[in-house]
Amino acid sequence: MTVLTLDLGTSATKAALWSDTGMVALARAPLTTEHPAPGRAEQDPREWWASVVTACAEVQAAAPSEFTAVEAIGFAAARETFALFDEQFDPLGPGVLWSDARAEDQVAGLGDPDAFRAATGVMPTAGSHVAKLAWLVEHETAEFGSARWILAPRDFVVARLTGVAVTDQTLASRTGLCALGGWWLPESVQRYRERLPEIAAATHIVGKVLPGVAHDLGLPSGVRVVIGAGDRACEVIGVGASSRAPMVSWGTTANVSVPYGGPVEALPSVAQVSRGALSGFVVEAGMSAAGAALGWLSRLTGRSHDDLLAAATDVPPGASGAFALPWLAGARAPWWRANAHAAFLGLTDAHGPAELCRAIVEGVAFDVARCLELIAPGAEELALAGAGAGDELWRTVVSGVTGRGVVRRSLDDAASVGARLVVASALGEDIAVDDVNAVVARDTPDASLVRAYASLRETADAYASAVINID
Repeated sequence: MTVLTLDLGTSATKAALWSDTGMVALARAPLTTEHPAPGRAEQDPREWWASVVTACAEVQAAAPSEFTAVEAIGFAAARETFALFDEQFDPLGPGVLWSDARAEDQVAGLGDPDAFRAATGVMPTAGSHVAKLAWLVEHETAEFGSARWILAPRDFVVARLTGVAVTDQTLASRTGLCALGGWWLPESVQRYRERLPEIAAATHIVGKVLPGVAHDLGLPSGVRVVIGAGDRACEVIGVGASSRAPMVSWGTTANVSVPYGGPVEALPSVAQVSRGALSGFVVEAGMSAAGAALGWLSRLTGRSHDDLLAAATDVPPGASGAFALPWLAGARAPWWRANAHAAFLGLTDAHGPAELCRAIVEGVAFDVARCLELIAPGAEELALAGAGAGDELWRTVVSGVTGRGVVRRSLDDAASVGARLVVASALGEDIAVDDVNAVVARDTPDASLVRAYASLRETADAYASAVINID
């Protein structure tokens, strides 16, 4: 079967074309994020659709015969980003990103933090989907009042493809409007419910691509659309993660995720929880910035991402005394302090871009280690995902800092792999992760690096705690 998957991320939309033997072609259409005021992060929803058109055109150009044979479309999707739309699915304002932190004043209205997290699986922070909706009600009253739909980027694209507004349980479970053990929380959604789409399983077949849209995209008629799942849920199945081998991804941000079967009462209470793509739940610890932090350093120094990583490879462990707390969007997992931000410590005039880059990579790895201690203390190895899985420096550092081996599969784009597996489940195909994303390397940690980072951990923890405790 020929399948198209669309991964609607924060920095780009990826279109992957799959044949019976695996991925045939992959295209990437970048997205632009604006920061119109401190703490805000927005995108133009029209660009979400435009990026799909661009990515599909590039995939079609790379594999025209396979593209015209597509039988189904599936999705992976960034979560907690949304925009307001009218009845015709036209946007009424900018898309509010998951990283947007404008809603600090609305957090108190979410009630007791522990009770909120226990009920919804979501940490009540300024970045919470539900808090940002409350901000729009208060500050963009007319815009909210005229809205028919509150849709995530994936939900908007599906609506454009099929004419149907629907979301899936993995995205819904990250809004803070949905109980982990059931569906919508009535007390939380009185003013939102009529504008929210219905919730379906990730394997739900929404319908077929509308004829006019299929023509515009160069697709054949009758292509089925599977709603798909959130990016983390897709990544977990796309690398075959387990409690023994949790998923560790490096993309715009970094993340540690572990699948759990449930029940809800047995889930760890120290991190966020969402629904799994095919079954159960995902316990996840999402960090503030990974690739985004290197992107910031690249813009600041005028040196490319690859150039910085190459230079950082020659810097010794510990970055010559420089430590980084790469919390550009606040200190997320494992700290959950939105008002604590990024910092470099221990700097001298001997430090340059290479040392800062190494310090950022190590800073992310230290947070990964802290997250593992919370949600996967029995982990024996790490199942790597995301663009960073292809960077030798990241693989070496995260293995050394955590003391665990790392597993790399043939495709680092695990979210697209997971989307393909969800389509397979929806359509009754007998496909396993090893069929489309085989293990290509298992690396054990370098003993000398493990010792070096163990001696640096105390200093790293002291610096992190000092910044966290600043009022």
